Amino acid sequence: MNQDESWDAIAERRLAVARLLAQLTPAEWEKPSLCDGWRVRDVAAHLAMAPQPPGPLAMAAAAVRAGGRFHTMNHDLAVRWAERPTGDLVDELRRHAGSQRLPSVTNYRNTLFDVTVHAQDIAIPLGRPLPTPPETAVAAALRVWEMGWPFRARRRFRGVRLIATDAGFAVGAGTEHRAPIETLLLLMTGRPDPASGIHKLCTQPVDNSN
Repeated sequence: MNQDESWDAIAERRLAVARLLAQLTPAEWEKPSLCDGWRVRDVAAHLAMAPQPPGPLAMAAAAVRAGGRFHTMNHDLAVRWAERPTGDLVDELRRHAGSQRLPSVTNYRNTLFDVTVHAQDIAIPLGRPLPTPPETAVAAALRVWEMGWPFRARRRFRGVRLIATDAGFAVGAGTEHRAPIETLLLLMTGRPDPASGIHKLCTQPVDNSN
């Protein structure tokens, strides 16, 4: 998936999340997401904030408040943004769906897997299916596999070959683990997959001891 195709996929995922969020009840907004310690509301705020990132000074101040801990900073920024009315969060996702603005510390490939995975962080615990287009999930999974921090998927799945049952995706070497591409993407980014026996959640530090 090239850069233009990736931005199209990002816009599609943002709009899909906005459509889902527009249907939620007040209680559903407050439910826990797949991210440990993040409500659905917080994940939605994170996605709404991404195309309109804080400036360098605001980011520096947030980093100081978080004691330099990236996950804490990310969480705190999202929680503050989540104080907006839910209708505003939906509107922001719609208005900025096609935006190509990026925080200075990331790139479009990271944004693609971020919105793809967080869409499921919202949808799955609510029991509201939000299927990911296979080509989007494959592009996101390939990016996660090749990067190091924070997921370190290559190291965590050393000795395992991950094979998608519904898309052209296979990485690693060793004992085969077959699952739909969306499941593999979530597994590689630390979400639980009962079939694999791995249950780490997304905001917990990755265990690099293995």
